[in-house]
Amino acid sequence: MSAKRKTCGDERLIRDGPRLRLARMKRVTGLGGVFFKANDPDGLRDWYGKHLGLGTDEYGATFKWRDFNEPEKEGYTVWSPFSKDTDYFEPSEKPFMINFRVANLEEILAQLKSEGVTVDAKTEDSELGRFGWIMDPEGNRVELWEPPPGPSKS
Repeated sequence: MSAKRKTCGDERLIRDGPRLRLARMKRVTGLGGVFFKANDPDGLRDWYGKHLGLGTDEYGATFKWRDFNEPEKEGYTVWSPFSKDTDYFEPSEKPFMINFRVANLEEILAQLKSEGVTVDAKTEDSELGRFGWIMDPEGNRVELWEPPPGPSKS
């Protein structure tokens, strides 16, 4: 099954064998990470490593997995404590931020904005992929992440 890029609102034409059908766009493809504020991020990473066996580095822990439909594709989910003083989650006042994986950041941000969702005008491109942010109705900052192309990071 291969997807066409032609969209109709939040629906797109999907090739299903010899037929085309209209299907809802899959907005979120997975959980990219969980980020939260900690009084002592280094100590907390050490504690989780010692007591729960997380393999941590200076950023947290990375959980690698394979895509169910395309097992040759490797993905990962990040667990990361931040300093209690970080401003990375602003304008949210919450002590955490969830990161969701998306297939097409530009497309989903435009769709969300058209639906009245508060979308941060800033996006970021790096070797880790493309990032954008939205606010949910309860004031939580949500990070949307489009991994870079390639078999090991998509």
